[in-house]
Order: sequence, then C-alpha cells, then structure tokens
Amino acid sequence: MSDAKVKAQSVTEEADVVLVGAGIMSATLGAMLRQLEPQWSQVVFERLDVPAAESSSPWNNAGTGHSALCELNYTPLRDGQVDISKAISINEKFQVSRQFWAHQVEHGVLTNPEEFIQPVPHVSFGRGDEQVNYIQMRYEKLSKHPLFPGMQFSDDEAKFAEFLPLMAKGRDFDAEKVAISWFESGTDINYGAQARQFLNAAEKGGTEVKYGHEVKDIKKDGAKWKVVVKNVHTGDLQTYRAKFVFVGAGGMALPLLQKSGIAEVKGFGGFPVSGAWLRCTNDELIGQHAAKVYGQASVGTPPMSVPHLDTRVIDGKKGLLFGPYAGWTPKFLKQGSMLDLFKSIRVGNIPSYLGVAAQEMGLTKYLVTEVLKDEGARLEALRSYMPTAKAEDWELVIAGQRVQVIKPTAAPRFGSLEFGTALINNPEGTIAGLLGASPGASIAPAAMIEVLERCFGHRMIEWGPKLKEMVPSYGQKLAVNPGLFDEVWNHTQKTLKLEK
Repeated sequence: MSDAKVKAQSVTEEADVVLVGAGIMSATLGAMLRQLEPQWSQVVFERLDVPAAESSSPWNNAGTGHSALCELNYTPLRDGQVDISKAISINEKFQVSRQFWAHQVEHGVLTNPEEFIQPVPHVSFGRGDEQVNYIQMRYEKLSKHPLFPGMQFSDDEAKFAEFLPLMAKGRDFDAEKVAISWFESGTDINYGAQARQFLNAAEKGGTEVKYGHEVKDIKKDGAKWKVVVKNVHTGDLQTYRAKFVFVGAGGMALPLLQKSGIAEVKGFGGFPVSGAWLRCTNDELIGQHAAKVYGQASVGTPPMSVPHLDTRVIDGKKGLLFGPYAGWTPKFLKQGSMLDLFKSIRVGNIPSYLGVAAQEMGLTKYLVTEVLKDEGARLEALRSYMPTAKAEDWELVIAGQRVQVIKPTAAPRFGSLEFGTALINNPEGTIAGLLGASPGASIAPAAMIEVLERCFGHRMIEWGPKLKEMVPSYGQKLAVNPGLFDEVWNHTQKTLKLEK
C-alpha cells in the first residue's frame, strides 16, 4: 500500500464545518456561521493556491451588483406586458447583500469597502422602435415600484450623447432610434477582493484555510461526513470528519454532491458555458465611459451572454469591458478538466441531459456561431454599442466558466435548462451545495441565509436576533415596506462609502 493511502487512512481530523471552495459563497457562509456560532470549528479547502480565483475573480465575472436595475433578462415581455416579478425578487435579495456587507464593515470583518464596491450607474439600452418601446414600458413599471426609486428614462439624442459619449460618437441617430433608462446609484463589485477580506478575517478568527487542497471524495460516516482531501503539491491525502459540509465549489459542486450519494442531487446535470471579453487598452477611452450599459440578449441565449459595455474598478484601477462572447468547453471550471462534463454523467441524469439536448437546439446553434466568431465579428458586435471602436484599442481576455443547472422534470421533457441557481441539501441538513450561475455572487448573503434556514431550521429561533442584526430587513419584504427600504438604503450607502 502506498504511503499516500496509509496517510489517508491514518490521519483523521475533526471539524464542525467544512467549506469546499474559497470563493464568495463559502466565504459568506463562513462569516455568518462565525458570528452565529463562534465556537464551531471551520475548515476551508481550496484546490488553487489563492482564494476566489475561479468564478469570484473580477476578470471571470461581470462584477455587476445584480439588482435588476439594468439587466433586461430579468424583466421579460409576457403577452405584451413587462413582467417585473423576477426583478423585484432579485432586487430584494441584493438589498440583503448590501445590509450584510454593511454589518460586516461595521464589525471589522470587511475592512475596506472601497476595495470591493464602487458606485457606477446602471443603464438599460435599446435600439430600434421595438426595443425602445420595451425600454420605455419597462421604465414605466419599475420607476413606480419602491425598490427602484429615482430611475430615469430618455430617448433624447443630446441626453444620450451627454451621458454616454463613447456610445454616441459616430452613431447615426436618424437611422436608428435609441433609448436608455438608468439608475445613478448602481454598483460595480469585485467579489474576489471581497472574498479575500472575508477569508483574512476568518483566519484571524481561527478558521483553517487550506489552499492547494482539493476535495476528492465526500461520503456519509454515521452522523457525520468523511471528506477526503488531496494536497495538490505533495499528493498526500487527509481525511476530515465534519458535522456539516457546504459545497461552494462553483462548477465542481455538482460532481462533489454526486459523490456524496445524497438522493436530492439525482437527475441533476450541468451545462458548461465559457466566455470571453474584449478589454479596452486605451486609457483615454476608458476615461470617457462611466456606466454599466446592458442591452438585450438574443432569443434563446443564456443570461451570461447579455451584451454590455461595462465600467469596472479592479484593484483601484478603472477599466472597460465589452461582451461576453459565449463559447463552449466540457470543463466545469476555467482551470478544470476536459473530462468534467463526461464524469458528471450518471444513469440517473441521462434522461435530463437528453431532454435538454432535444429542447435547446437554438442555444446549441447560438454557441456554435459564437465559437466561430473571429476578431472582425467580435468587433462588429462591439460597434453596435460603440460605433467608432478600433481593434487596436481592445484585447481578448478569457472569462470564467459557468455551469447552468439541468434540472430533472417529468416526461415528456425529462430535463430543463435553468439559468438561475439551485440549492441542494439532504433532509438532515448536514450537507448542502449551490448549483448554477446568475445572479450568483450578487445574492450570496440571501442564498446563504437560505442554507441556514434549510439546514439549521431548529436553530433559527435562537439565531433570529443575530440575523436581524446582520440583516435588519430579515423576515420582512422591503417591497411592501418603503420606509424600511429607505432606512436600510441610506445606511448602507453611507457605511459602504457609496456616497461620492
């Protein structure tokens, strides 16, 4: 028997909580549990040598504070009317994020809000009569809602040019009508920086964060879970026995939950979608744009494909991105394996995969078209936003992988492709994991509170006062309490230093 196997069998550690992945999800849940149960031992395992280098990395995601201020896919047209129900739900969850982050700043867990959150206006952009009419209809519904105060609209050429000079220059306003709606107090968020601040505080509080350690297996061991971990540099294996396991491993959450054997993940699959951005290299152009401008995605395409001309603030430096351009590989992580998708296939989820394959031919065609795009085609897409764009001012950068959820359904569909997130947990509440992508990191606190409610329901009465301290609106809907919304909005604006 090899030394590695001997070590795996002989060295066993105990932990109350094991968090898989050092991204924003695990970092957020760890911070909550640290304050709710400070005596519980926590261990974080991350396969890479640094935190938040996959989905939470600022170059691997849009970095938008997704609150449905500008994202048009959250306000679809249904029977000629704009449906804002999803926008309200997502905005409500983002307000939970703002409250939790403000609490963490006030208690010294998050030490520098300006490192991870900056004010950037959020803009919805429409071209042509049909899109312009939709933008106006959307504005009229959202602007009357308490969660979208101060939203503005204009189809005036002069206002467009004043607000978005890069997008106005060289544009033929006579040939194509344009309109925008916008919210001045939008945000740009660096979730990588935020996760690092959370994890730095966690280590100071006693959490063990083990980088370069990949979780290879999760198996039931009586009332606990046996987590087998490999040191990626030495090959050594180690076993941890944990009372509670959270799988916040991005695209690899599905395979790890499958290894756990819990029935709740049976039938689920994953559809990986990759992406790329055009990143501006011209500082003069970067300085002329100060907004996140979202347009409409093509019919049948995933939310991550929604085009946007996007101001970013990363490590104190302003940048400008356009995209994303979708692509496809079978990897579940940007630094994953070409075998990831195939290893996730089980007898139980084959019907789900086949069902989605039969239903999503439009998406397949779109992805093939995107993969075949050359530099000229990418530049043409950019010019629909910025007519005077030149190739020499932009470089192509690879974005992160997103694994969309394939959810099992009844015949005759058998499976459906979901573009949101799905929380999976066993009935005992001893293991949970998060699948999916959008809106992802933006609603991490709300998602992690759902983990707490599902997995620690018997403790929620005891934890209630502390959760109300972390999130003053906990247990209430801001959408029906405008006074409370104004109170928490003003408080978080000040605490997160968003008032410029």
